[in-house]
Amino acid sequence: MVAEIQIPPILKIGGGSFNEVPAILARLNCVRPLIVTDPFLASRGLSGMLEDLIRKSGGECAVFSETVADPTSDVVEAGVRAFIGGRHDSLVSLGGGSPIDTAKAIGMLAVNGGQARDYKVPNQIPKSGPPHIAVPTTAGTGSEVTRFTVITDSAKDEKMLIAGGALLTSAAVVDFELTLSMPRRLTADTGTDSLTHAIEAYVSRKANPFTDHIALSAMKTIWAELPKAFNEPNNRAAREAMMLAATLAGIAFSNASVALVHGMSRPIGAFFHVPHGLSNAMLLPAVTAFSIPAQEERYSDCARTMGIAASDDSNNVACRKLVEGLFRRNEELQVPSPKKFGIAEHRYFEAIPTMVEQALASGSPQNNPRIPIGQEIEQLYREVWE
Repeated sequence: MVAEIQIPPILKIGGGSFNEVPAILARLNCVRPLIVTDPFLASRGLSGMLEDLIRKSGGECAVFSETVADPTSDVVEAGVRAFIGGRHDSLVSLGGGSPIDTAKAIGMLAVNGGQARDYKVPNQIPKSGPPHIAVPTTAGTGSEVTRFTVITDSAKDEKMLIAGGALLTSAAVVDFELTLSMPRRLTADTGTDSLTHAIEAYVSRKANPFTDHIALSAMKTIWAELPKAFNEPNNRAAREAMMLAATLAGIAFSNASVALVHGMSRPIGAFFHVPHGLSNAMLLPAVTAFSIPAQEERYSDCARTMGIAASDDSNNVACRKLVEGLFRRNEELQVPSPKKFGIAEHRYFEAIPTMVEQALASGSPQNNPRIPIGQEIEQLYREVWE
C-alpha cells in the first residue's frame, strides 16, 4: 500500500508558540496579513494582541472578525472582499475550526474566484490560496492541519465539504495556553470531535499505517485526558495533552478521511445549529454500534487502546464495552440528545429525508467500514433522537 501524507510544512507546538507568528510570517515573506477571527476572541482582546505582535515586527495587518459558529458562504464572501480590498498577502486564522475553515475558504476564493459551492466535493480546487498560518484556540477540530473546510451554503442551508491539498495551511501554531479559558461545554464538544476524528481515521476504508499509529495515540490520550480538562479547566498538563492529541487526530483524518459520523453530523449542524463537536457526540455511540459488524477487529483495537477493554477480552466483548463506554462518556460530559438539545420534534423528523440525502452526498459514509444505504441512515437519525 502506498499512502501520500500531507501536513503543513511548518508546525510550531508548545506553550508560548503564539508569540512566534511574526517570525513565521517573515519566513513566508509576508508583510500584510488579514487576521480572521470571531467576535468573541476580538472582544477578549486576543486578536488585538496578535495585531500588536505583527505591527511591532514591522508588518501591517487588519482584522476580519465576522466569522460565525458554522461558517457560511455569505461570511466567506465578505472575508474575500476584505482580503482583496485590503491588498493583503496572507492570512492568519485565530480561533476554533470556524475561523480556520473560513480563512481557508477566503484564500481559496481570493485566488480561484467563483463561489464556495463551486468547489464542494467532488469538485477540484485548481490553485492554492495565499500563505495561511492557523492558530487554533480550541483542542478539537484539527482544522489547522487538514486539507478540508466545511462551509454552509447560505442559500440552501447545506453544509458543504470542500477538500484538497490546496487548502492545507502553510503553518500551524499549536499553543495549548490559548485553551486554558475554554468553557466546559466547548471543552467537551471539541474534545469529542477529536476523539471522533481519531476513531474514524482508524476504521476508515482509507486508513494507512501512518495514520493508524497517530490515530491510536490520539484516541488513547483523548480518552484519558478529556475528563480532566472538562472537570479541571486549569489543569495545564491535561490541556497540553488534549491540544497535541487534537492536532494528531487532525493529521490522521486529513490523510485517512472521516466516515459516517461526520457525514450525518454536518446536516444536523446545518439545519439546527448544533455545534459540530456536539452533533458528533450525539451520533458516535449509535453509529459505532451500527458499524462494528463490518470491522470488529479495528473497533476492538480502539477499545483496548483507550483502556475500555482488557487485552485478553475477545473482539466481541471489547466492541460491546466500546459502545457502552461511549454512551457512558456522553453521560459524563452531559451530551444531550437532539430532543434534549431543544430541537422541535416535527422539524427534526421532517428534515430527516434531506439530511439523509446530504449525508450521502458528502461522500463520508462511503469511507465507513459498513457502508450504509439511505434507509439505514434514516433509522440512525431516528434512533439518536432520544
